[in-house]
Amino acid sequence: MSVNAKLVEVTRRIARDGIGKTRRNAQQGYNFRGVDEVMNAFSPILADAGLYLRPKFTEREVAERATKNGGALFYVTVKGEFQFSDEAGDAVTVGPFYGEAMDSADKATNKAMATAFKYAMFQTFCVPLEGVIGGDADQTTHEVEAKPVYRGRPTDGAWEAMNQDEQAYLLKIAAEVSTRCGSDPGDAHDYVDSQGLSTDEKAALWTRLDSKVRTALKKAHGAKKETANV
Repeated sequence: MSVNAKLVEVTRRIARDGIGKTRRNAQQGYNFRGVDEVMNAFSPILADAGLYLRPKFTEREVAERATKNGGALFYVTVKGEFQFSDEAGDAVTVGPFYGEAMDSADKATNKAMATAFKYAMFQTFCVPLEGVIGGDADQTTHEVEAKPVYRGRPTDGAWEAMNQDEQAYLLKIAAEVSTRCGSDPGDAHDYVDSQGLSTDEKAALWTRLDSKVRTALKKAHGAKKETANV
């Protein structure tokens, strides 16, 4: 059996069970799929298929930023490719996939590599949240999770990638934005811009705002864009 045929079999097997959002962030009350769940799900399937995974990271960029309380925060981006090989040495490589992460200590690179791996597996094998093969189609109603967008950036996984210090900082900004938005959405929009947040931080912040605030901010952004084009 070729490596490609084995990868198809891996796809079939993961489609039967999926990987649910079984981990929960107790502080913020949301569920997510972590890298441990991905490894636990794929390890026996790849072993049964006679495949092993060889990661290769060829780029690493590091930027240091200051937190609101004056501490250091390390932002790391890595570029990874993932090779699936069999016992005969035949191989298929997927990628590149990029991983981004922040940490105030020495874990930013590890987190970034884990993120690249997780999304490489999700996208390569089109991993569902739950099994989609077999059974009565009318037995289950699938609800698609809404993915809010801030300036065109998808927020999936953005909050999960933040550490506790970053999350605490963004929660303070979210509270201030919600307060300002009640009286002047344009002022709230300008306040967000004044914080100098990265694109990922804005995406994570977006998940902490309720639907009314998000709608008001989008309208304010559209209004400012139209004014700028006049």
